[in-house]
Amino acid sequence: MKRISVLGAGAFGTAYAVSLAGDGRDVVLWARDPGDMQAVRETRRRLPGVRLPDGVTVTSDFAEAAAADIILLAIPLQQLSGVLAAHRDHITTQTLVSCAKGIDIATGRGSAEIITGTCPRATPAILSGPSFAIDIATGLPTALTIAAEDPEPPQQALSTANIRLYRSTDMVGVEHGGALKNVIAIACGITIGAGLGESARAALMTRGYAEMSRFAQARGARPETLAGLSGLGDLALTCTSEKSRNYAYGLGLGRGEAGARNATIEGKATARAVIDVARTLGIDMPIAGLVLAMVSGTITIEQAVEALLSRPLKEE
Repeated sequence: MKRISVLGAGAFGTAYAVSLAGDGRDVVLWARDPGDMQAVRETRRRLPGVRLPDGVTVTSDFAEAAAADIILLAIPLQQLSGVLAAHRDHITTQTLVSCAKGIDIATGRGSAEIITGTCPRATPAILSGPSFAIDIATGLPTALTIAAEDPEPPQQALSTANIRLYRSTDMVGVEHGGALKNVIAIACGITIGAGLGESARAALMTRGYAEMSRFAQARGARPETLAGLSGLGDLALTCTSEKSRNYAYGLGLGRGEAGARNATIEGKATARAVIDVARTLGIDMPIAGLVLAMVSGTITIEQAVEALLSRPLKEE
């Protein structure tokens, strides 16, 4: 049986470790803070209401976590390059499965490029799709996509009783679907928070999907990938539920709640990275551009709505 580790003991990484261990697999869960991990070892608690199964080994020792065949990278995208670079001596030919959803601000790269650029001997893969950590941890059914250039990615090894994985060879499409939907989720949260209505949200989801597809295909994605779990599926989930951090963040902005703009949210960084790349490639991204302006505080909701509604009429 393949040895599996999860780097990153946040909500998603912990939830996946719980699901794997609940299915009878032994799994190592790593985070860098020794004190934090000691507390988790003692309490066997990390997520509210969820006890870590005995099959989960908790550690802050990277060497212990790296002694695996498959390593899930449940690390925020903006931190991924730094973590891999700091520990690259421990990473050789393992399969590195990125669960991060975003685009690097500094370089415009997705997680597959970060992996190959930092750990060239490792085999990169991307795991993405509509999923909330608490659903996974409590055994609710979830379907995700795992993508790798290898036509036989670790689909079987990472599937569990409640996680069904579909395989793909389109890593660019899978990683971009997961990244870009966070930007649209912020826009949808702003819309509902400002009281603009569900019809407006449906329009933003639809036109946002068009933006996602334009951008991803310009970067080499296949259009059918964006219509799958990691694109349309994830978009539908995160644009309609307050369990989504990006959607909830947008709600706070739309309601004018003090302090909302200061939260650390994946979609904020992705919006900035996307707009920088889009300008270079000449891709029209009006919704992403307005999200960036909103989170930066340079325009009001009223100005954003006017900007969208005053755009030239065109064919869908």
